[in-house]
Amino acid sequence: MTPDERAAAEAARGFMPPDEGLALWTAASSADPALGPVLEVGSYCGKSALYLGPAIRDSSSTLYCVDHHRGSEENQVGWEWHEPDLVDPHTGLIDTLPHFRAAVHHAGLESIVVALVGDSPRVAATWSTPLSMLFIDGGHGVEPARLDYEGWTPHVAPGGLLAIHDVFPDPADGGRPPYEQIYLPALESGLFTEESATGSLRILRR
Repeated sequence: MTPDERAAAEAARGFMPPDEGLALWTAASSADPALGPVLEVGSYCGKSALYLGPAIRDSSSTLYCVDHHRGSEENQVGWEWHEPDLVDPHTGLIDTLPHFRAAVHHAGLESIVVALVGDSPRVAATWSTPLSMLFIDGGHGVEPARLDYEGWTPHVAPGGLLAIHDVFPDPADGGRPPYEQIYLPALESGLFTEESATGSLRILRR
């Protein structure tokens, strides 16, 4: 990752620490484009896309970013991670899409990154392309996490990677759904083995 790419990713709005972002970049750099494109679930304002996109810039791959851009549960009014300036004054709803598009544009990644704006389970239900890498960082409630696991992990190609963010084995460190509804089921399925752990980021291979 070049110094400019790293600086852009670290400056982008979002919740991923630099060491986890670099681990995500490293994993994406090792993904085999012959297996399929890279897809992330949960884009927010584009921070993770600015780590994933540069990792595949020199390959023939594409990064698909799935998000409804209305914010997860924890981003809503009254919740811990609510950011009032992300609320669209015309609709009264969170709208992170303009921030995502601006981040991708300024990073020079528009030729690589394809935004899929919609509900993750609905998009997953009609998706049929194998993936070289899947990064799940969507809704952190029990039901959204479970649906992301059920809808998207079957599309990871054999030999492909599954990255999961906000995995906290210790309840004192953070919310449990990504750990209980995605990480543990992936390991228990027998289809995935863990390759690395950096902070709350886990990289598994199918």
